Amino acid sequence: MLEIFFNPLVCTSLAPLLGALSLYLAPTVNLRLCRLIALYSSCITFLFSLSIWLQFDSSTSLFQFIYTFSWLKNWNIYYTIGVDGISIFFILLTTFLTIICILISWVSITFLLKEYLICFLILEFCLIQVFSVLDLLLFYIFFESVLIPMFLIVGVWGSRSRKIRAAYQFFLYTLIGSLLMLIGLIFVYFQAGTTDIQLLWQTNFSEFRQLILWVAFFSSFAVKIPMIPFHIWLPEAHAEAPTAGSVILAGILLKMGGFGFLRFSLPLLPFASIFFTPLIFSLSLVAVIYASLTTLRQVDLKKIIAYSSVSHMGFVTIGIFSLTLQGIEGSIILMLSHGLVSSALFLCVGILYDRHKTRIIKYYNGLVQVMPIFSSFFLFFVFANLGFPGTSSFIGEFLVLFGIFKSSIFVTFFAALGMIFGAAYSIWLFNRIVFGVVKVQYFYLFQDISRREFWILIPLILLILWMGLYPNSFLDLIHFSVLNLIEQL
Repeated sequence: MLEIFFNPLVCTSLAPLLGALSLYLAPTVNLRLCRLIALYSSCITFLFSLSIWLQFDSSTSLFQFIYTFSWLKNWNIYYTIGVDGISIFFILLTTFLTIICILISWVSITFLLKEYLICFLILEFCLIQVFSVLDLLLFYIFFESVLIPMFLIVGVWGSRSRKIRAAYQFFLYTLIGSLLMLIGLIFVYFQAGTTDIQLLWQTNFSEFRQLILWVAFFSSFAVKIPMIPFHIWLPEAHAEAPTAGSVILAGILLKMGGFGFLRFSLPLLPFASIFFTPLIFSLSLVAVIYASLTTLRQVDLKKIIAYSSVSHMGFVTIGIFSLTLQGIEGSIILMLSHGLVSSALFLCVGILYDRHKTRIIKYYNGLVQVMPIFSSFFLFFVFANLGFPGTSSFIGEFLVLFGIFKSSIFVTFFAALGMIFGAAYSIWLFNRIVFGVVKVQYFYLFQDISRREFWILIPLILLILWMGLYPNSFLDLIHFSVLNLIEQL
């Protein structure tokens, strides 16, 4: 029993739940106490996740910090958690962005604050489980459990009148997409007699069954990423969600689909993954080009970033299904980078919305004259979004293109076009907001970023530069797990 308290992964998993319980017992009227409980519990969770990184052995591809609990022993189903090089950084990203979400909501959320913070801590718990659980059934349970707190965050604390519609659209799209995965999961259990991932990787499915199961899993993961044509729910959910909701949605939830491909589709169904690679390339190239062109036509700041996310995740799926070491490592780096960059851009949009209560781009112009510090931050994040050398996005996109070049020059060429379009909509967005003449007919009171907002954005800049200038500190931990994945293909 004592081993639970010496396992940093178990402590990381339990900390958000204990924080949510403490919040539940706290008096509702004391808003400052509720905020402090949520902040301290999320900081403790982050420190536990950092201890996982510090103790992680990068010289092996085996799962580490494993803990097993007999859940449904008679049916050979166990609650098992562990981390490898692929999942460790997603856990770190989850715990880090939860702190950012709580801090950015410090002033803006006053309605049902305690319930709002409980939703975020429960969401953090479910996301940590998604990235650490080593059982297919439990992965599915937590994969879908994420929908409940996110549905409430969008539907209750959303910023506009269409928030209920957006919440239901998000919930139903992602739930219906996962029903086929549930059927596939049951099929896997009856053939293999277990849902343990490490045992399933040793199970050989016939080629026909692999094709059926791959389609079932694809229906769930493609909606979560989202891939075109399953992306309709994303811009609406982003536009209606509060700032913190958009941060966690873009920063973490979109990565669950890519993680699912890496953890299940590739190692469990290698024949089907190779068979459907042309389909993935086709959908991904459409996503990269179509979403980039659609971004150019948007007038809502959040929808611009949402559609750019669809384009970036198209790059990610190209890297995953390149089935090369560089491509898969690049896709993981790109997912982590997108989690930081898109979160920072949504924070910048949230800063503007908190002051002026609109996200329509025509109302903003000449902000460099009245908000110079904000404009400097925004410039950095826009350049990080377009993959400027020295930032994390450049490393991810370069590795993806390097990996896919071995498979198809044609795909490489059209994927590279996405980078050009990305530069076009990013620079045009910055130009329209920051330069020009201030439109005093719409706004006459301006306030640059506060000290709290300044210190929220600084860590994001440092992490983006760290990953861009010294990527080996991340790639070294990822390397052996990706090699092990490729060996199973």
